[in-house]
Amino acid sequence: MNALQHTKWVAAIKPGALLDNATATATVVDARNWDFVTIAVTLGATDIAMSALKVQASDASGGTYADVTGATFDGGSGLGGATLALPSATDDGQVCLFHIDMRGKNPFLKVVATFGDGTSGGYISAVACLSRGKIPPSVSSDVADGDVCIVV
Repeated sequence: MNALQHTKWVAAIKPGALLDNATATATVVDARNWDFVTIAVTLGATDIAMSALKVQASDASGGTYADVTGATFDGGSGLGGATLALPSATDDGQVCLFHIDMRGKNPFLKVVATFGDGTSGGYISAVACLSRGKIPPSVSSDVADGDVCIVV
């Protein structure tokens, strides 16, 4: 079996309206019992740079969220040690990834994604892939809330 078939997928930012000088509405990602989380942030059309793109964590779903150390595109470290920069007004269609080792971290995550003040703003969505779970999913609803199509 493919390792990706032992993962859980969660919408972290659901697709929505154009954002201008605003922060996207994030959905809490419950990473309890999962060792790793990968968050893929997808940018749509944008005419303004982002002013924040980071991940925060809390010990409770409705608790106080604080930045996860290093989980930012505003000066965080990228693959190979490169310094990350916030997406610019010309980064339409890009995918930005966060790979987070959850061991020893608070288990409830939120993506903070804010666009600056442009002419019209930008579109954004994000999905989290939880992996290395303590108990692998066995039914579709444990993998994705939109169901799973298995092709053999």
